[in-house]
Amino acid sequence: MNGLRLAVSWLTVLPVRGPDDVDRNVAGRAIALAPVVGALLGAGAAGLLWLFISVGASTLLAGLLVVVALAAATRGMHMDGLADTVDGLGSYGPPERAREIMKGGAAGPFGVAAIVFVVGLQAVSFAALADHERWYAVALAVAVGRTLVVLACRRGAPAAPGTGFGALVADTQSPVTGAVWTTAAVAAAIFAVPERPWLGPLVVLVAIGAATVLVRHTARRFGGLSGDVLGAVVEISVAISAIGFSLAL
Repeated sequence: MNGLRLAVSWLTVLPVRGPDDVDRNVAGRAIALAPVVGALLGAGAAGLLWLFISVGASTLLAGLLVVVALAAATRGMHMDGLADTVDGLGSYGPPERAREIMKGGAAGPFGVAAIVFVVGLQAVSFAALADHERWYAVALAVAVGRTLVVLACRRGAPAAPGTGFGALVADTQSPVTGAVWTTAAVAAAIFAVPERPWLGPLVVLVAIGAATVLVRHTARRFGGLSGDVLGAVVEISVAISAIGFSLAL
């Protein structure tokens, strides 16, 4: 239960207190349970989307409000990680300089542009799914983002120097854990686009491929994995999944 408590306290604002002592063993269990937290957040996002539309909001406004609600429910840390990662990549400097930029308090122009772009993609895609009452697809898109965090922390993924969170979670997930969650996500995606049961699994595989490329590229640029990169993985994967699930509409 320490792993689940830590996963909830790390990934949401819910008043759940994690264990007092957090080592790599407990942190690894928390990351392994991130998809469970993702499913909870996804269910909440789908429910909010339905609620906003039920009270008269347009689907686009409802989609935007849900993206904002997700950011609030996760303390905005994934959006912050996305901005920091893009700013670091945009520096074109050595790993030490990129990490220094990422640790800065303010988001640069690249980071701000990335947030606006990803928020827009998520909001529009959620709206398209809501137009056809695809609440399950909305929930699954949110969950997929957290599932890919497990793959990003796979064995052999080094932590970037000077990253406390990265040092806790990098290289903690076994191939079996990654395979189990990958299989679960692909199987669940069969029902995301009922008219084209092949499309959902394909979308998940594309999201996995994009996340893998991002993690490997940032590992070379930053010297390893960091918490900011995990945040970028979450937000980009949610956007790709939501876009993909809406393609058949």
